[in-house]
Amino acid sequence: MQKDCIYLDNNATTKVDPKVVEAMLPYLTEHYGNPSSMHTFGGQVGKAVKQARENVAALLGAEPSEIVFNSGGTEGDNAAIRAALQAQPSKKHIITTQVEHPAVLNLCKQLQKQGYKVTYLSVNRQGQLDLDELDNALTNDTALVSVMYANNETGVIFPVEEVGKRAKAYGALFHVDGVQAVGKIPVNMKNSTIDMLTLSGHKIHAPKGIGAIYVRKGVRFRPLVIGGGQERGRRAGTENVPAIIALGKAAELELQHLESAGKRQKTLRDRLENAIIESVGECEINGGGTQRLPNTTNIGFKYIEGEAILLLLNQHGICASSGSACSSGSLEPSHILRSMGVPYTTLHGSIRFSLSRYNTDADIDAVLAVLPAIVRRLRELSPFKNDDAAWLKDQEQALAQH
Repeated sequence: MQKDCIYLDNNATTKVDPKVVEAMLPYLTEHYGNPSSMHTFGGQVGKAVKQARENVAALLGAEPSEIVFNSGGTEGDNAAIRAALQAQPSKKHIITTQVEHPAVLNLCKQLQKQGYKVTYLSVNRQGQLDLDELDNALTNDTALVSVMYANNETGVIFPVEEVGKRAKAYGALFHVDGVQAVGKIPVNMKNSTIDMLTLSGHKIHAPKGIGAIYVRKGVRFRPLVIGGGQERGRRAGTENVPAIIALGKAAELELQHLESAGKRQKTLRDRLENAIIESVGECEINGGGTQRLPNTTNIGFKYIEGEAILLLLNQHGICASSGSACSSGSLEPSHILRSMGVPYTTLHGSIRFSLSRYNTDADIDAVLAVLPAIVRRLRELSPFKNDDAAWLKDQEQALAQH
């Protein structure tokens, strides 16, 4: 199994912090009591879960009672959206965006089949929302507005508070998928318009399979998972104690590192972008020119395939991901970049590099040492040398009609 690599795919998942592993291990071995038990052995586990809840709340600027532990972002998005619709059963309209995570988009498509009307807001060439389009979409029948805080592929940050103000004016509940934003930029629920926010542990150096929903005090929340009364009746099932402890420790560490890590990652990210643009040419930053997460860059290289770049980077032990990342083997390009109107010549050659606090200048140097030659080699093999190629124009037209 490969151990040594230059890992620049942190928006996909992150390394579990050794301090997080250390914190959770006792709850896999000697502290195995059920936190709901009446006896002291279980009670001490319950106290540890309480502390983890306080840590997550502190990262979000929330109250501990507003935190509901669950299995991660997908469950959180499903639970929040369904709870919002159950809270206002007479309303049948949902507003979301074209660039959401499949956990939101695919649920909304299913809800359309069940009689809900869904408006999918567009984004511009920079990947940013048009708030006038939101204003025109909102009606008194709107039950829910669900918008991501920051995009997983481009890092573009949405103006969530502006969206929230508009949703409130129509009495709609406001859900935010915060999976990519939490731990990377400051969030504060105390003075926020957000009613529900989802987060995932494995994006902030905790293990996979653990996450949480912030549910603002006073918001009616019916559970997705029915059973016992755990999580104050909001998520049934015996608590995944080791993972909860891990998430709590990860939240504590993210809060400690938030400012310094963000600045460091932005410096590294900007250096990588500037050097690539200077040395490679015929490339662009997808989502550049608007507010982005400090750790994320999505670079489109003209006339070549992103998957080919990834395979050649992988030979050098460099882990990144493709902006044209395929779902279940499909060759369809990224729905996010398509929604942004990225030209076909760049669409398939888009690569995402996403950093964490573990990345160094040496990692950036390693990418810059090999990437320009990789791109040159692939362009030499490519049958397309400019935007005028007839086949490319046909593909552009086909995309526009799709």
